[in-house]
Amino acid sequence: MRIISGKYRSKRISAPKNLPVRPTTDMAKEGIFNVINNSFYFENLVVLDLFSGTGNITYEFASRGAKSVTSVDNNYHCTSFIKRMVAEMEFDQVSVIKSDADKYLTSTRSTFRLIYADPPYDMQDQGEMIKKILEGDLLEEEGWLILEHDEYHHFDDIEEFEQQRRYGSVNFSIFVKKTKS
Repeated sequence: MRIISGKYRSKRISAPKNLPVRPTTDMAKEGIFNVINNSFYFENLVVLDLFSGTGNITYEFASRGAKSVTSVDNNYHCTSFIKRMVAEMEFDQVSVIKSDADKYLTSTRSTFRLIYADPPYDMQDQGEMIKKILEGDLLEEEGWLILEHDEYHHFDDIEEFEQQRRYGSVNFSIFVKKTKS
């Protein structure tokens, strides 16, 4: 995997082979970051990278100058690797938390402008996770939830669904939290 843009553009990162992950492909990552780049100023972004795995998405946001990135994964080896890479690249704006995603979403008092979630494709309660994020105080008004998923899941029946992007076999559903009236 490599960082596409920003301070560490083209930097290759080799994750340990034994991590239980499915890293986002460079092609898919480049595509979704083009969408993000056309909608946000990175230096203003407060980001949650949920199910962060190798930290691939965390590094991309940090390299592009995101204001703050919180990287959450429940696997000790994943979070240890991310912490090591964050220290190596001196990303002071990144915090790494070892936690179950649901427990983190329930316990955090933080609010984010953008939440990127890449759960296991076979996760059964993805719809419930989406509802928890969109109905709670986790996401700012007009903030985005980007969900990476396979071709078998469809979320266009959710009111906040904005669009779906497909890059090869990787799908992204984008949800926008509505402004309270």
